[in-house]
Amino acid sequence: MRYADRVRQEQRLAAILGKLADAGSVTVTGLAEDLGTSVASIRRDLQSLEEQKLLKRTHGGAVAAEVIYELPLRYRLGRREEKRQIAEAAAKFVTESVHSVGLNGGTTTTELARLLAGTRQLKVVTNALNIASDLCPRPTIDLVVTGGGVRPESYELVGPIADRALAGISLDLVFLGVDGIDARGGITTHDEVEAHTDHCLLRTADRVVVLADGSKVGKRAFSRIAGITDVHVVITDSSAPAAELDRLRAVGVEVVVA
Repeated sequence: MRYADRVRQEQRLAAILGKLADAGSVTVTGLAEDLGTSVASIRRDLQSLEEQKLLKRTHGGAVAAEVIYELPLRYRLGRREEKRQIAEAAAKFVTESVHSVGLNGGTTTTELARLLAGTRQLKVVTNALNIASDLCPRPTIDLVVTGGGVRPESYELVGPIADRALAGISLDLVFLGVDGIDARGGITTHDEVEAHTDHCLLRTADRVVVLADGSKVGKRAFSRIAGITDVHVVITDSSAPAAELDRLRAVGVEVVVA
């Protein structure tokens, strides 16, 4: 498959998953009409998503999977403007006194990495393959990649090798993308191995900044990364529940609404 065709297919797959999340079910003919493609292409798309356990095909369409799975990074196209605004607010924390930063994987940390790429000399430590790929050719970035086992859903390197690589590192600032943050449960993500590696990255930093769009605030995912007392700043958007932001402030977290 040509690169351009692959990009178009991934855009269709993301659109299908978005429609499925909104409606709970979709039809082949309806998708073909909405997305301006053939019925045959939609059927192949639905088969691909079913093989990834992201939906269940039915006669003439598909329904949401009975189990909620983590959406792979390449399909997370929602809230793009909010994520860009969060990344821009986060970049302001990289002042002249900051010489080293850590980034885990995720769509918002990826946006931040792109903003940092052309600024000034900076050491960046990451366990995210896509971020490493973006930053590798940048002459202003002194890039360190952890190594570890690849987690396909997030393009992150996780597990004991990554954890050991982080054990001897000290950073000025770490930016963490998370799947959930709340004042009682702390910060969380979907996968327990990823959570442990994120915790190891967090422990390297003098200051920890969590990047979470409004849909993540007040929510908890399966695996705990750290308690809320380990978080210094959370940057979110205006859709975050105001009451939950007040609870975060009450326990000493600085809240920035981008």
